[in-house]
Amino acid sequence: MAVVEIPYKPRDLQRTVHDSLQRWNVIVCHRRFGKTVFAINELIKSAVMCKLLMPRLAYLCPTYKQAKTVAWDYLKLYSQVIPGTSTNEAELRIDYPNGARIQLFGCDNPDALRGIYLDGVVLDEYSQMPQNLFPEVIRPALSDREGWAVFIGTPKGRNAFYELYTKAQNNVNWFTAMYRASETGIVNENELKDAQEIMSQDEYAQEYECSWSAAIKGAIYAKEVEAARKQKRHCFVPIEPMLQVHTFWDLGISDATSIWFAQATGKEIRLINYYENTGEGMAHYINYVKDYCRDNNLRMGIHYAPHDIEVRELTTGKSRKESAREMGLQFQTVKLHKVSDGIEAVRRIFSRCWFDQEATAFGFDCLSLYRREYDEKRKVFRDNPLHDYTSHCSDAFRTMAMAWSDRLVEGTRPQGTVLVNKFNPMARRN
Repeated sequence: MAVVEIPYKPRDLQRTVHDSLQRWNVIVCHRRFGKTVFAINELIKSAVMCKLLMPRLAYLCPTYKQAKTVAWDYLKLYSQVIPGTSTNEAELRIDYPNGARIQLFGCDNPDALRGIYLDGVVLDEYSQMPQNLFPEVIRPALSDREGWAVFIGTPKGRNAFYELYTKAQNNVNWFTAMYRASETGIVNENELKDAQEIMSQDEYAQEYECSWSAAIKGAIYAKEVEAARKQKRHCFVPIEPMLQVHTFWDLGISDATSIWFAQATGKEIRLINYYENTGEGMAHYINYVKDYCRDNNLRMGIHYAPHDIEVRELTTGKSRKESAREMGLQFQTVKLHKVSDGIEAVRRIFSRCWFDQEATAFGFDCLSLYRREYDEKRKVFRDNPLHDYTSHCSDAFRTMAMAWSDRLVEGTRPQGTVLVNKFNPMARRN
């Protein structure tokens, strides 16, 4: 048997994590901890030692470009000493002599992950990934061979990563760990002091001290989201059958279509549901809306969409608005507006919004993470928002804000209806 020595000498804490891993793992760590090097070497070890036929392992980043930039060179470096490996630059994958394969993926193309099986996966910077990616795509891929998963990264607010870490701490089937720079000693004290002088308090707390509550750098609705949390408007919101439910859309073709469901009474805007999906036709979303209203005994109100719903398709000669009408959903078009005007409209109505903590969890996380692009060369934030998985949800929310701004939506309490304990946590959904 040939002995192959990989040029990786783990730090003490990295070795501790390697030795402590279970099937499910959440690791929160500060910048420069060495999480990518750790993750790549764990994948390589699992690939070459797996006893199953044709092992398949994956490393995921929020974007494909990020995966290539962050991890590809490491994967090639630590794999090249293994005789018989082959490298595929185009697909960012390495095949090993035992039939194993490690491939890099980005969450900006989730369809590339559908239909595959996995023996192990690392989700790097999970706080920046779509919340539905793991349960809908990755978890089924791990089922056949009982594969493992490592969620790893730095906090980006109290989003799905925070919830996962919190729940995992109380589960004996999960390994959890948090490593702060002030405790690990990996980054020397002088460097940490220098970072504190240059970075804002929130930036330093988030990046080096793993703070869940620090404001997200460049977050567009940071103040509004924080106010909603403090005022407990992110809570249980009961569905009121006497109120109509309005929907507000962002239409995708090659990317996500997003829908917010809202009930209006007086000045209150109650967000009772959020839904998005990719790769589906208009009929799928229309059926979802109809089924949701039927299952919850709700009366449909008005459906609002951005101006592109009126663009005619070359194949049919019809607009999606006309096609939707034929399928039983009548849309009202929200006029074209500047993104900056839509953002201001969102800020104006945010204090009136109540978000159901369960049904709109993913949507609320997207709003909290929606942020401006950062110009690395000039070290400033650009005016335009970053286009990532949070964009579709936030665009649909802008549709809602502009509809209210243009007085297209009226929220009135039905005559004779009295709402008592409207946010009673003991209430039940229909």
